[in-house]
Amino acid sequence: MSSFVIEGRHKLSGEIYPQGAKNEALEVICAVLLTDKRVIIHNIPDILDVNNLIQLLRDMQVKVERLPDTGSYTFQADAIDLAYLSSGEFIERMASLRGSVMLIGPLLARFGRAILPQIGGDKIGRRRLDTHISGIQKLGGCFMYDAQRQLFHIEANRLRGAYMLLDEASVTGTANILMAAVMAEGTTTIYNAACEPYIQQLSSMLNRMGARISGIGSNLLTIEGVSSLHGTEHTILPDMIEVGSFIGMAAMTGSDIVIKNTGFDKLGIIPDSFRRIGIHVEQQGDDIHIPAHDSYEIETFMDGSIMTVADAPWPGLTPDLLSVFLVVATQAIGSVLIHQKMFESRLFFVDKLIDMGAQIILCDPHRATVIGLGNRMKLRGARMVSPDIRAGIALLIAAMSAEGTSRIDNIEQIDRGYQCIDKRLNALGAHIERL
Repeated sequence: MSSFVIEGRHKLSGEIYPQGAKNEALEVICAVLLTDKRVIIHNIPDILDVNNLIQLLRDMQVKVERLPDTGSYTFQADAIDLAYLSSGEFIERMASLRGSVMLIGPLLARFGRAILPQIGGDKIGRRRLDTHISGIQKLGGCFMYDAQRQLFHIEANRLRGAYMLLDEASVTGTANILMAAVMAEGTTTIYNAACEPYIQQLSSMLNRMGARISGIGSNLLTIEGVSSLHGTEHTILPDMIEVGSFIGMAAMTGSDIVIKNTGFDKLGIIPDSFRRIGIHVEQQGDDIHIPAHDSYEIETFMDGSIMTVADAPWPGLTPDLLSVFLVVATQAIGSVLIHQKMFESRLFFVDKLIDMGAQIILCDPHRATVIGLGNRMKLRGARMVSPDIRAGIALLIAAMSAEGTSRIDNIEQIDRGYQCIDKRLNALGAHIERL
């Protein structure tokens, strides 16, 4: 287990480039299985979850080549070892990586078979797969439970298009069903589909491969099935979660930084949400400038009631940033209610912030009230353990703003989602040591 030792109260300055979007990368890398032709993907982030998925494809005998341009890969799935899909090694590795659930749609569409073990990932509460299963069943997938191996075998002689109304706008569920439907016979209609930029990017990539998807950017997708797909070239968007993390980090440490090439028009309400808690977010073309903040004050609603920051399906605020909003609010002036609707365990890391001196009331598993005391009370260094990716980056931000030295253990969780984060922040003036 690795750790970060962070010396707090160092201001950052300079420019930083966000990595490619982790969530999009996991989707589009799975999509290479839909064709036996060559697919080139640019701006792939060098992070643990993505690297593990790429290695899993290699083990399936997908030809993978990293191009000299950092972050660019070629994939060609023209000789898949289907026997390997039943091996204990494949099942164990798939189970350890939540993003691997999106292998099901492409494998079923092209080969008529897949497996679904119990999938791991962040420990942030229940993360059910009912949306994936229900949608694939409507397309004709047959799920058979293997009690001895504790997994589902999924088979389909021929997938057929169907109408479906998803029970939730699941991003990975929509991606999985979409990839299964592109080669299904007939027309598939997905209502209440997720419409995040990740899904828009995946849909555009599939259309360049020969798919026929309409309604991109809305919650109603229509897919006319085709018999086969061909290769393409695709560039992954900048990671909006990392952009948001850097905005909050700059404000909380009183730093002046420029975030380069942010894909600003794809950030939705993220910049305005930070502005509502008092942070100056200045757009400069496709860049964002965060000037040094001596203090920042949380707005109230028009009637004077306490501000609420809540997650919602796109174009609402992504739940992956609520941990960052919560920690940044601890050093603001004013109070805010953080309402995490999707995951019931994602706010449990606040006890570590309370130990650092933050004024937080955990109302229930989904809501926390943060009383920001501004410069009147600084956070103090502490020893902590990162429970998941997003809580991990929030704790890192807290440690960078705190007085004294902090230590964060289990930073493998942070490495799953943030590329060389210690080296990149140290280049801006942070003092982070990796043990």
